[in-house]
Amino acid sequence: MIVAVFITAFSFAQQMEQIPLIEVEGYSQRLINPDEAVFTISLQEKAMKVADASKILNTKTQNLADALKKSKVRDYKLIADNYSVDINRIYRSGNSRDSGYVARQNLRIVTSSTNEDLQKIVDAINNSGDMSFQLAFQISEQAQRSLENELLTEALKDAEARARLIAETLNIRSIRVHHVSMDAPRPVYPTIKLRGTNAMAEQSDMLIESDEQKVDKRVYVKYTY
Repeated sequence: MIVAVFITAFSFAQQMEQIPLIEVEGYSQRLINPDEAVFTISLQEKAMKVADASKILNTKTQNLADALKKSKVRDYKLIADNYSVDINRIYRSGNSRDSGYVARQNLRIVTSSTNEDLQKIVDAINNSGDMSFQLAFQISEQAQRSLENELLTEALKDAEARARLIAETLNIRSIRVHHVSMDAPRPVYPTIKLRGTNAMAEQSDMLIESDEQKVDKRVYVKYTY
C-alpha cells in the first residue's frame, strides 16, 4: 500500500512538472481612516478580603460610568471584561508570603473616531479617580468585512493583468486559471495615539487625531497555457 501511494504521488509530481505555468501575485490595498476610538483602562486593587477588593473595583467602574453620563458624552459603549482575583503573593529575599488578594478588571470605552466628545471622555476618566488609560484608533470588524470582497476582486484583477502581460510578451495566445491561493487575513492593529493618567486633568484640551491605516489583500494565481 505504501509503495502504491508513493508511486501515485511521484506520478502526480511528474505531471505537475509537465504543466506549463505562469505564476503571478496579485495585490490590492486601501488606506482608510479608522472608524473606532477605543479607550482601554486597566484597574487593579489589593485588599485583605476578596469582597473588599472587588467592591473597590466596582466602585471605580461605577464612578466612571457616572462621570461619562454627567459629562453627556454621546455614542459610546462602556465594556467591562477580563475580571480576575488572585492571591497577592509577595516575594522578598527568596521567600514568599501571601498578603490578601489582588483584583483586576479591564474597561473599554468604544466610540466613533469622529466623535466630538473624545476630550470629554478623557476628562471623565481623569475625574473618576486614580486611572491610567490608553487611546487607540482602529478599523472596526464591520468596516473590514465590507472591504474584504472589494480588495479580493482588485487583487485577482491585478494578478490577471500581470499574467496577461507576461503571456502577450511571450506570444502565448491564451491562458486559463490553474490554481488560486491567498494569504490568511492579517490583523489590522490599532494605532496608539495617547497614553494618560489623572495627572493630565489639569492640562488644556489636547489635539486628538487618527492616522490612516492600511488594509490589504494578496493572492497567488497559477495560469496554464
